[in-house]
Amino acid sequence: MNEKRFPASQAQRLEDPERLVWLPPTVVLAALALKSGQTVADVGAGTGYFAVPLAQIVGSNGLVYAVDAQEQMLEWISAKMVKEGLKNIIVVHAEASSTTLPAAVCDLYLTANVWHELEDREAVLLEAKRVLKPTGRIAILDWRPDVERIAGPPTDHRIASAGVETELNESGFGNVKSTNIGLYSWLVEADM
Repeated sequence: MNEKRFPASQAQRLEDPERLVWLPPTVVLAALALKSGQTVADVGAGTGYFAVPLAQIVGSNGLVYAVDAQEQMLEWISAKMVKEGLKNIIVVHAEASSTTLPAAVCDLYLTANVWHELEDREAVLLEAKRVLKPTGRIAILDWRPDVERIAGPPTDHRIASAGVETELNESGFGNVKSTNIGLYSWLVEADM
């Protein structure tokens, strides 16, 4: 396991109610303008903080692939699926650079609070391009390095959104845009 990966043994921290204050899923997902019937890859899904509300937004005709490299995280999501009665989430045990998802199936490829953890972001962007539909989008949400560290990873692990914009442009994504969202995060989006 790489030193920056959030340990599954601390998964309960991802369920802290304070997180809803500084990073409300409703605000992030509203910015993504998802529609019923869409297919989303939530890569680095953790405990399902975004996967569950994503599944509710895309509805029974949509699908969420909750991808995580740590099986313990996927167990959290599976429990939430049962509790919420959700049947449109598929849990996938895989790395971000090799999700095993079908090609050209996703409308959105989302990584939330894991971009700073990834060792080979170029490979992750290639994988995103592989699983996205030609009309698909990528959204990368992560921690701002320019705010006081109240929560999240150490400041020296964080990446500025400008660097991610450059990575997306160099990988051939278009219409790259970024915005600060929540109290401590940025969101960078781009089209295929």
